[in-house]
Amino acid sequence: MATGFSHTSVLLFECIDALNIRDGYTYVDCTTGGGGHSLEIAKRMGENSRLICFDRDRAAIAAATERLKGYLDRVTFINDNFSSLNKVIKDLNITNLGGVLADLGCSSHQFDTPERGFSYMHDAPLDMRMDTDSPLSAYDVVNGYSEADLKRVIYEYGEERFAPRIASAICKRREISPIRTTHELTDVIKSAIPAACRADGPHPAKRTFQAIRIEVNAELDSIKPLIESAANNLLPGGRIAIISFHSLEDRLVKLGYRAMAAGCTCPKDFPVCICGNKPKIKELTKKPLLPSDEELEANPRSRSAKLRIAEKI
Repeated sequence: MATGFSHTSVLLFECIDALNIRDGYTYVDCTTGGGGHSLEIAKRMGENSRLICFDRDRAAIAAATERLKGYLDRVTFINDNFSSLNKVIKDLNITNLGGVLADLGCSSHQFDTPERGFSYMHDAPLDMRMDTDSPLSAYDVVNGYSEADLKRVIYEYGEERFAPRIASAICKRREISPIRTTHELTDVIKSAIPAACRADGPHPAKRTFQAIRIEVNAELDSIKPLIESAANNLLPGGRIAIISFHSLEDRLVKLGYRAMAAGCTCPKDFPVCICGNKPKIKELTKKPLLPSDEELEANPRSRSAKLRIAEKI
């Protein structure tokens, strides 16, 4: 039900201010979630503007539709990955793109809905799909990937130093029977990590669950196309604002902005530029914006959020 969708928008007013919303432009919320950011955009953008709302999660689309019911005459919902942004811009003949916002990662609703299988805090079937129609689930990754691939995923996407031990433990356990639930997986992870290393720090399953979720949803693969689509389609003065929640995302955002701001891609020893590439954006945040102390107190889940902003030249 849409009414059950709960999500606290992170860096809400920092994002809205970053977009520099003006009437007469089209704005895109690439990760609509419960519609928190989208609602604030709709309130400020004026009657001659348009808002495009992306989300892979149909429950999010339903919730946002309800939340934005006073603005539906100027809102279009897209139940798809924001990696299709460029295609949607072309299909909808958008020529006045004024701003693009993306709040990466999962929503609170997805973590807090046990049956979605995102959280190690609830026992549920292994799933973790943002798009419930997607063919690949966490069950498939955990029970179908080779030990080498599991190790790679857990190490690269979870930055987990015990990735080899965890991958090995998963493979040994699934030889007995498939690992079907989040708590079964959590128990295997705990068994692979030395007790002394489980005493302090984050939950021992946190990094592995993050890694599997990223793999299931191909979360990192969409960031570069998003930045390129925004940089190529924004009108001069238009803004792109992206919130990331872990170092892998933030690094890709930073590098994506840098590439679009660099222009020439010729080797440094070339006497003259032959690629013809020109800078398309300028970074407005050399260092990312972080949540205020007040926001951290009100919403502890915002503690790892980083907002980077760029403007079309």
